[in-house]
Amino acid sequence: MADNGEEKLIAVARHIAKTLGHTDNTADDILQIFSNFDGRLREKLSEKLTEDDDVLTNSSLDQTLKALERRISRYLSADRLIWSDSADSAAFLDSVDDLIGVIRDWTPMAAEKAVASCLDRAEDLLQQGMFRLEDEFKSLMERGGESFDVTRYSNGESTGFDSDEDIDEDENDDDEEIPVAHRISDFNIVIDALPSGTINDLHEIAKRMVIAGYGKECSHAYSSYRREFLEESVSRLGLHKLSIDEVQKMQWADLEDEIEKWIKAANVAVRILFPSERRLCDRVFYGFSNASDLSFMEVCRGGMTQLLQFADAVAIGGRAPERLYKVLDVFEALRDLIPHIQMVFSDQYCLFMGNEAVSIWKKLGEAIRGIFMELENLIRRDPAKAAVPGGGLHPITRYVMNYIRVACQSRQTLEEVFEDGVSPPVDRPSSSSLLSVHMSWMMELLESNLEAKSKIYRDPALASVFMMNNGRYIVQKVKDSELGSLLGDDWTRKHTAKVKQYHVNYQRSSWSKVLQVLKSDNNSSPTVELRAMKEKIKLFNNHLDEICKTQSNWVIFDEQLRDDLRNSVFSNLSMTYRSFLGRVQSVPDPGRQMERHIKYNVEDLESKISELFSGNGRRK
Repeated sequence: MADNGEEKLIAVARHIAKTLGHTDNTADDILQIFSNFDGRLREKLSEKLTEDDDVLTNSSLDQTLKALERRISRYLSADRLIWSDSADSAAFLDSVDDLIGVIRDWTPMAAEKAVASCLDRAEDLLQQGMFRLEDEFKSLMERGGESFDVTRYSNGESTGFDSDEDIDEDENDDDEEIPVAHRISDFNIVIDALPSGTINDLHEIAKRMVIAGYGKECSHAYSSYRREFLEESVSRLGLHKLSIDEVQKMQWADLEDEIEKWIKAANVAVRILFPSERRLCDRVFYGFSNASDLSFMEVCRGGMTQLLQFADAVAIGGRAPERLYKVLDVFEALRDLIPHIQMVFSDQYCLFMGNEAVSIWKKLGEAIRGIFMELENLIRRDPAKAAVPGGGLHPITRYVMNYIRVACQSRQTLEEVFEDGVSPPVDRPSSSSLLSVHMSWMMELLESNLEAKSKIYRDPALASVFMMNNGRYIVQKVKDSELGSLLGDDWTRKHTAKVKQYHVNYQRSSWSKVLQVLKSDNNSSPTVELRAMKEKIKLFNNHLDEICKTQSNWVIFDEQLRDDLRNSVFSNLSMTYRSFLGRVQSVPDPGRQMERHIKYNVEDLESKISELFSGNGRRK
């Protein structure tokens, strides 16, 4: 009977505890009251209440989970999209929130076996819910992309850009086709790649998945779809996926075309597509910067790597001088894009892309300096082979001067390249830029090369004509281009004076012998002088005919220089010739025999000299 009485008493105590609401304080109070009647009851009552507490706790969690399973399972088994109905999607998210809350609240008590078992069930249910959310997430992105109009931008304007190629209506009906951005020319825009409502729905799903510990799965689902969209968009801009080896093997003409496409694609990608993806990531993963940064990196890494890899291939390519202008184009394009790259790829996952862009940009600068070094070697090694007919303009002069003249149209870029490069091959004056020092050095190399080539000519006069032609061409090209300000007025004056000296050397080599013939012999008797005059006239006629015959095939390319040279020759010669004819008339000449030997008068002399330098050499 005593045991039966204890059982009844314990049952009463349990009933009181349930009625009052079980807490630790309530249990202690009940135990204290009953222990006053019989201390033996305290230990038994405490054990019974603890057992009841476990049963009550397990029952409460179990009931909660069963309710959540019923609520969530109906959506997990649905064969239609949950987000096709806003009420369903809201209810499903509420259920997921409740499940996440249950797991969060009960996890601290996971050491208890009964609680741990329930939590395992909850985690399984959560995983199933996350899998369904991931599927819904992907479907929302696909549906949102299908309804996206690439001609609509954040400013609400439609630019009506056309794609690179027409798309058949049948192709538009393909459910798997990825919509892409069409060609654009205005970089001051941002693309809203998905409708605002879809972005909000994606954000709500992403928030639950990240909180539940499924952020990587959500990021992967997001980046897989967006990466395909982005890469296809870049492809539509005309840029092909080429390995470094494939770029290296391309014919230069083909590579020039690819560089043009790269510049356009890089500007669109860096200024529009990547910032738009950054904006979309930040909106979908708002409040979760780590997930946003990771997703953005996964989306853009392939496209950015493709752009940088092409620029890198150009940078490590050959150093042939004809590559300079296109390498400059790539250098300038990447330089202008680097601030945008560093801004959009500034987070922890993407920082390496900005650093890589700067590294490749510097390699392009090294390539440009290397190309100029190759040009210097080309000038230095160009052999002195056959002489240019008529002392005309040498091909290397034309090539080098036109090359440098065009290159200096990018003076600001070249100065940037050389200031960032190695020291120049000569001492640098304090007032000169490294570029001007390099240009001056190249002019010296060219001049030395031409002087070596002039020695091929056996006739010193023709060698002077050769140097005069090439020197005049160089000076004119310098004056008419940015080279003039780079090399300075002193350089121009110095080399203009050199051209004049070549002029003097020509006059001395060609006409000094003729002028010497016409000089008088003051100590001769009239008879001797008459005889000497006859010899002088014969010599003069022979020398003049020989020079004019030979030099009529010589070339002076510059019209002004040619006229100046003819006039100078005639001026010096005619003065002496007139004096000579005057002396001839003053010498007694019975029978006027001397007149038969005078072949040319002064006017004839001018006509004869006007035939000089009329060779058929090419002019430019």
